[in-house]
Amino acid sequence: MFDMAGDDVISFGLGEPDFQPPPLAIEEFHKAMLDGRNKYTTTAGLPELRKKIAESWSDYDSNLNEQNVCMTMSGTNALFNCFMALVESGNNVLLPEPYFPLYGPDVVLTGGEARYYPCMFENEFIPSIEDLEELVDENTKAILYNFPSNPTGAMLTIEQRDVLLNFAKKHNLWIITDEVYDRIIYEGEHISFIGTDYDRVLLVNSFSKTFAMTGWRIGYILSPNLEAMEQVVKLQYYLAACSNDGMQYAVLAAFEHASEYPNEMAFEFKKRRDLICERLNNMPGVSCHVPKGAFYVFPKVSINGMNSEELAIELLKGGVLCSPGTAFGESGEGHLRFAYTISREDISRGMDKVEAVLQKLTK
Repeated sequence: MFDMAGDDVISFGLGEPDFQPPPLAIEEFHKAMLDGRNKYTTTAGLPELRKKIAESWSDYDSNLNEQNVCMTMSGTNALFNCFMALVESGNNVLLPEPYFPLYGPDVVLTGGEARYYPCMFENEFIPSIEDLEELVDENTKAILYNFPSNPTGAMLTIEQRDVLLNFAKKHNLWIITDEVYDRIIYEGEHISFIGTDYDRVLLVNSFSKTFAMTGWRIGYILSPNLEAMEQVVKLQYYLAACSNDGMQYAVLAAFEHASEYPNEMAFEFKKRRDLICERLNNMPGVSCHVPKGAFYVFPKVSINGMNSEELAIELLKGGVLCSPGTAFGESGEGHLRFAYTISREDISRGMDKVEAVLQKLTK
């Protein structure tokens, strides 16, 4: 889809904020390099930064400290590290569908089996325990949860979180919780799997979304389970040796002096969300939930029996790039994903094009 797109196409395809990192973080990165922060550093990461990250989760768990955190080269690195730490041949892992496309391949690379549980439009993309119970068995090692979700933008209530938590407890499963959108929230508070009475939890996070540092490739793993963290740090040495030294000082500066930056981005993303959802829900054959987090909409689109890839191709011909729902698993059929990571002006122009294509297809 990206290869087919011309320069004049309005792109809703990439889940990348159109912001830059906080200026002071860029300045601190530059200063750190000039100060000689260009060498190998400790595998677990800068202690001051790890302490600051632990403190940022203190409202959920006041017992966390730098020993509960390991810096990684992005959330992608963090995900693979978690699967490497937990999964071996013969194990299976329960994964959400629609899904972030790296989940399944990561499990396969560690020798495990990926089993997908459905998160359906009719249930606002929250999984049912009945579906989970059909998939779990004695070889299930872990379950991955992703809220706020990519690609759906779904969020949990505390009650829904506790139901999913109790399922993991019942089957003694590790929870890998992907919470990289924890600061891109529009309604209510972020609900985490950290801070409960269950310590078999590995949290994956990243600064790509919250501080617009996608190209910096820096994230972390956090867990209340120190035995698990010992293995995570050990694996991180073999996966990447260590994270970028100077960059960690830049992220620390963002934590200390630009803590409101994610909220400022979320304020703008909320305006974009409201705009795109209103436009989509007024189009023929489109039904769209209003997401409470992240920066994606995953509407159901039904036009003359066309599948999601066919619809995405027609929209591309009409000047708009979006992702077919099947890019995120078979249950994504009948959906399209739009990332509202472009200006409101471009969203409006893009929705004009989408509406024109859908009206033409409907007729």
